Amino acid sequence: MIHYTLRCAEGHRFDGWFASSEAFGRQQEGGYLSCPMCGSSDVDRALMSPAIAKGGAEAAAPAHAEGAEATAPQEPSAGANVALTAERDERLRAAFAALRKAVEENGVDVGRNFPEEARRIHYGEAEPRGIYGQADLEEARALVEEGIDVLPLPILPEDRN
Repeated sequence: MIHYTLRCAEGHRFDGWFASSEAFGRQQEGGYLSCPMCGSSDVDRALMSPAIAKGGAEAAAPAHAEGAEATAPQEPSAGANVALTAERDERLRAAFAALRKAVEENGVDVGRNFPEEARRIHYGEAEPRGIYGQADLEEARALVEEGIDVLPLPILPEDRN
């Protein structure tokens, strides 16, 4: 998976994860990307700086291009309104939870058979229907390369409890 920092025409920044840069391009050209803050579909990759891991126990420090905005989380300044960030995070968690609930209520859980069942549906060997289940990164990548649309559902903190 590739992580991009994205930015809409209104200047809102948010994260996106894609199977490949080609997958990002297809979603962008198809108008499938939208800003979670304002709904704008005019979305492009924001300038990002690489985080280069150092050997051993040393922490990786992102190197920022001159004039570029920082993409790594930073401590709020003394006067910052931290509640806005927490409120936004809570809205995103609620949206992800609602997405998961909708998928689970309207789809069939095929478990570890997800890659095989997705292929069967794609190639017309099984009845078209919404499914969900598990696939590792390589299986998901292979599905995308075959032209089969998949969407990884985020794992929320409460899912780990």
